[in-house]
Amino acid sequence: MFANLFALIIASLLLAMVPGAGTAVLLRQSVLNGQRAGLATLAGMELGVLFWALAAAFGLSALLVASQLAYEVLRVVGVLVLFWLGVRALLAKPTEPPTKPLRHNGFLSGALVNTLNPKIGVFAISFLPQFSGPGQLPLVACAVVWVLVDTVWYLAVIALIGQLGRWLRQARVRQRLEQLTGFVLIGLGVRLALQSR
Repeated sequence: MFANLFALIIASLLLAMVPGAGTAVLLRQSVLNGQRAGLATLAGMELGVLFWALAAAFGLSALLVASQLAYEVLRVVGVLVLFWLGVRALLAKPTEPPTKPLRHNGFLSGALVNTLNPKIGVFAISFLPQFSGPGQLPLVACAVVWVLVDTVWYLAVIALIGQLGRWLRQARVRQRLEQLTGFVLIGLGVRLALQSR
């Protein structure tokens, strides 16, 4: 059981380290609006991961595998959200630091990016059961471990951004970050749009 738990922790950490749409949104919110906005974004992201992890644990995300229509609807909505977030970042004019952190905005962005990503649901269905079984962790416990490891990784990312805060908050750097984030999110949206099941 302990060997399985260790393997789950390592696999979850490696998965968290792969940058994606959530990472881009988290970086943008943390740099532009500060650590509290980053933490709010993280809370939204982890709510999305927890949703899919528990859906896999209770067999609900199997519907994505079984129903082509459900998968495609979720994929299209996910693409639209990524495009919307990407265009918003590209059109932003971060010339001056924000006066008030937009924590609710970060939470919503983080929650939307991870909850509306069907790839996370399909991945959860194929990933978590490998670490569960007779004499092993229950599937719900595997889901919780996945979310905890993901959270710890992104807390470290937010802390690193906090250390680099002064440099990252320069107007020129913020503007480049907005542009990069916009292109990354739109690129991920295009990739999701072109991917088949």
